[in-house]
Amino acid sequence: MANVVLINAFEVPVGKEEEFLQGWEAARDCMQRQKGYVATRLHRSLDPAARFRFINVAEWATPADFQAALGHPEFVKLREATPFVHYPSLYEVIRT
Repeated sequence: MANVVLINAFEVPVGKEEEFLQGWEAARDCMQRQKGYVATRLHRSLDPAARFRFINVAEWATPADFQAALGHPEFVKLREATPFVHYPSLYEVIRT
């Protein structure tokens, strides 16, 4: 099976970018240490009025690896502390 792709869209109000980025970097650092982590990239919209101003795209070896990482105590604390609405979902590549 090919890697799975996490796509996570974030609603970040204007003026809260630095707070968001600090939290995202802490979460990224935690996830990088988890089994099955492959890579991640954070994207910022060029439209400052976009609903989803930041989109995280990450690769994981398996859905089970990602689910296990979500339950890691360090990540649970980080997720509970984030004030930003987000919409994570795993995807599989079906066409290239």
